[in-house]
Amino acid sequence: MAIQPALEAQIHQCYGELSSADKKLADVLLMRQKDLLSYSATELAELASVSKASAARFFRRLGYADFSAFRQSLRDQVSEQSPLYLMEHNGLPPDSGGVPQSVVAGLEAHVQLDRRRLASLPELLSERALETTLTELANARRVWVVGYRNSFMLAFYANALLSQVRSEVYLLNEQAGKDAELVAEIDSKDVLLAVDFRRRAKRLDGMVTLAREAGAKLILLSDAPVSKLAAKADAVLRCSHHGGQVFDSYVAAVSLVNYLATAMAGRSRKRSRARMARVERAHDVLGDLETGH
Repeated sequence: MAIQPALEAQIHQCYGELSSADKKLADVLLMRQKDLLSYSATELAELASVSKASAARFFRRLGYADFSAFRQSLRDQVSEQSPLYLMEHNGLPPDSGGVPQSVVAGLEAHVQLDRRRLASLPELLSERALETTLTELANARRVWVVGYRNSFMLAFYANALLSQVRSEVYLLNEQAGKDAELVAEIDSKDVLLAVDFRRRAKRLDGMVTLAREAGAKLILLSDAPVSKLAAKADAVLRCSHHGGQVFDSYVAAVSLVNYLATAMAGRSRKRSRARMARVERAHDVLGDLETGH
């Protein structure tokens, strides 16, 4: 994400009056504006070679109570922009002044954005996070998946794929409204895969809290580099889907879910093969799928 224009202008306006330590920190903020949310106050101070006390004074000088307030301001900018806001500002192609624009050209530009999202995915994921995720999903007694609003689409897809390569995978978004009864079943031998993409539903925090209180492991699939849910997670899988469009793209997240299920099948080939064979046998008996093309 880019730094807020107002904040960037504020830094430039007062730059000449800053101390040498403050200038170092201001330079770090301006140079790393695309991924500020991924840094803690301590990490920013270390990058600028200034003390934590100097960093605290700098953020107060910018008008924030502390670094947490500064980070929340940035997070709000990313999380709370609605499709309507983006449509009214920069989410649509520029007005061509009455000259017809090629629909194919617009599609090509759209695809290029998704290509960049896919290309950047490995950079956002650590070896440790991926290894932890695959291990926990494979070894848990039961896997629970949850996601609300737009995140439900990804949660549903994750449940569909994981259910094919291992047994006891359950979607917590129960249509009959039995979320409470289902989450009450989670225990310390289970893992919860929580999908948390903007615009966020407050209900997810409660579901995560209950699962963690029960001792379950937490895997978080999210667009937020920093969040209160990430602090509770055993592994965080970050997928960027922003880009100033009216609607967010989930191409990278869908690809990641596909990879996780495929990697699990490869690691537990014998068990996954047996599971998939039983599923195919059930389809044959039920006759619920078309054959051929």
